[in-house]
Amino acid sequence: MTDTSLRHRLRAALPAAMKSRDRAATAALRATLAAIDNAEAVVPADGASRGLAIEEAPTGVGAAEVERRTLSEEEIERIVRAELADRETAADQYERAGHPDRAEQLRSEVRALAAHLPPA
Repeated sequence: MTDTSLRHRLRAALPAAMKSRDRAATAALRATLAAIDNAEAVVPADGASRGLAIEEAPTGVGAAEVERRTLSEEEIERIVRAELADRETAADQYERAGHPDRAEQLRSEVRALAAHLPPA
């Protein structure tokens, strides 16, 4: 593995997965990158009102913009490992429910994500 960040490795792997038409890897990478992006979203301040009348709304370019959170490498790794765990749990449930094809698809997604993680 290189010294680049986990997020960078995942982003770099997405176009390669798409070009090789690896559906499992593409789905897993997209969902995981979305989970990381969602984790960076900023919770509105306690005083911020969402129900403002139009004349009370902030105006101007960027008036309502807020800088996103910056996640540490450990937080990103935690998110990726949570995505792996969710897929493994779902695969086990599909297996027990008699859907081995769907379980194998999820396990393929797990393998695609796990390839980018450092050993636990």
